[in-house]
Amino acid sequence: MDVHGVYFIWLGLSLQFLMSMSLAQRVLLTWIFSLVFLIMLVLKLDDKIHWNWFLVFLPIWTFDTILLLMLIVKMAGRCKPGFDPRNAADNLKKRVWYLVAILLKLAFSLLLCARLERLTDIWLSFICIPLWALLIGAMVELGYNVFHF
Repeated sequence: MDVHGVYFIWLGLSLQFLMSMSLAQRVLLTWIFSLVFLIMLVLKLDDKIHWNWFLVFLPIWTFDTILLLMLIVKMAGRCKPGFDPRNAADNLKKRVWYLVAILLKLAFSLLLCARLERLTDIWLSFICIPLWALLIGAMVELGYNVFHF
């Protein structure tokens, strides 16, 4: 079995484990990924480590990949024979928004790393477009949830 096969088996097992975790455990895992990222970021900015920016962002991308897989599994659960279609349209719209939000965040972080590694010469204002779209979408969702009865 090659390295990619082992990685996908590990990812599948960890996804199954994450789906059965309590809310407190998922929050703790989020804090751990964020803490590891912030430690790596501070070490990189202080020139204590000379790693690639893509490696520094690896904890964020690992966490986003897990979230993306969990979201896809939940969306695929709609295809089961015993699925209850009540409130399904609202639920699907919300999950599609979450999927778009994760993809926008990934696009922003990939563009930012490419710029920091000098792989591309894109203006910073163009790099921030996915982030701005994500923030505008979050504001629209917040307004909808606050004012929708």
